[in-house]
Amino acid sequence: MVAYDCDVLVIGAGIVGLSTAYAITRAAPGTRVVVLEKEPGPARHQTGRNSGVIHSGIYYPPGSLKARFALQGSAEMVKFCLDHAIPHEVTGKLIVATDRAELPRLHSLIQRGREHGIPVRELGPTQIAAYEPEVSGLAAIHVGTTGIADFGAVARCLATLATDAGARVVYDSEVTAIGRRAGRVAVRAVVGGKRGGFGSGRRAGAPMRGAGGTARTDSGTARNSGTARTARTDSDTARTARTAHEASDASAGAAARASSGAAGRTSSGAAGRASSDTVFRARVLINCAGLRCDRVARLAGDAPGMRIVPFRGEYYTLAPARTSLVRGLVYPVPDPAFPFLGVHLTRGIDGSVHIGPNAVPALAREGYDWRTVRPADLAGTLAYPGSWHIARRHWRYGAGELRRSLSRRAFTEAVRRLLPAVREEDLRPSPAGVRAQAVLPDGTLADDFLITETPSIVHVLNAPSPAATASLPIGREIAGRALAMLEGSAG
Repeated sequence: MVAYDCDVLVIGAGIVGLSTAYAITRAAPGTRVVVLEKEPGPARHQTGRNSGVIHSGIYYPPGSLKARFALQGSAEMVKFCLDHAIPHEVTGKLIVATDRAELPRLHSLIQRGREHGIPVRELGPTQIAAYEPEVSGLAAIHVGTTGIADFGAVARCLATLATDAGARVVYDSEVTAIGRRAGRVAVRAVVGGKRGGFGSGRRAGAPMRGAGGTARTDSGTARNSGTARTARTDSDTARTARTAHEASDASAGAAARASSGAAGRTSSGAAGRASSDTVFRARVLINCAGLRCDRVARLAGDAPGMRIVPFRGEYYTLAPARTSLVRGLVYPVPDPAFPFLGVHLTRGIDGSVHIGPNAVPALAREGYDWRTVRPADLAGTLAYPGSWHIARRHWRYGAGELRRSLSRRAFTEAVRRLLPAVREEDLRPSPAGVRAQAVLPDGTLADDFLITETPSIVHVLNAPSPAATASLPIGREIAGRALAMLEGSAG
């Protein structure tokens, strides 16, 4: 008889992972859920470093998961914030055309908004000034359902709701190995302290030692690299996964005792304790690891068919004396030839005005500035064919983004297209974020949310913006898939 520590194990305590745990506890009370998070608290990366915008869904093509979940999620997020006293505001936003070449794209957005049932209003220059006196444009649309929220507070609330319903969130727990066999998954994590690099360079499907041992590090990979090697052939993966379970099952009693003591820890309980290897056994695994989701997939012996290529979004904040230049949210008309929305103006919940982001390649998965370089992360990006296809396809766009990253003057020039009154000295550096962008081998950027399934595992492989907006319906979708797997394994 195999001892399970939980029915469902979630890797990642960002807003999507926590929403999933919350959705499971609501849909199937009594289901044992554990969430593992390598950081000392929730929402430390994409969730806690985004612009805080509740997106309307106007940008996304009908029938896409992004459109469906953003349309549902924007209304649900407002209600969730109301119900739980989380700071938010439905502000509306302007999408502004500053050049005649942008007008056809603006009109296409108006049509798409109407197809989605989103309240949109066409504006001329005088009407733009009524909303935003300092913003310059030939035409614009006002989108009524856009808003702002404190998504970090939303994530913390979801964690509380899930734990109140019986789930356990274990912080300071870095996954180093995954073994699997029919109907069960075993995950080894360093609990209470970081080993230094995600997965410690451990190969996908390689054997785990018993509880208290350490996961092997590839001799050819730097120990702190965090790089997961690609999965071997199916037969090798199956054989090594069996070996992993045989090793972990042999120490089931010790692992169960270790996990029962560790699994209930919160950020306050785990911080400062000596690190130890703990094995968590589950019937179903959910991979919500964000910037490291492809590595988790490979640790599990699955070939994700994509790679996360990290892009850093750099922001500035308007000087306090100049925040009156922007009243709400102002976006440029997106160019479908380029992968990102462009620099926009966002008045946040706290009243500060953020300007950005530009988008440049990050030199580490969590590379929030140019000084943060992890050679193995960078080597992995450079060795991936999709990265070179992106570079060839968008080199002009990328050169402009790089120039704006290195020059505040160049960044200011770009902002002046929307906000002519802004001066270089008005811009103060602000914390950056890193977008976990799934890139296919041919260089195509995955445009929609990407959720895949393999036996006993649900992988969330692409969930950038508007994932925070859409996190509640995304969580229900993932929860439904995981619960279906549980029901199938029970039958």
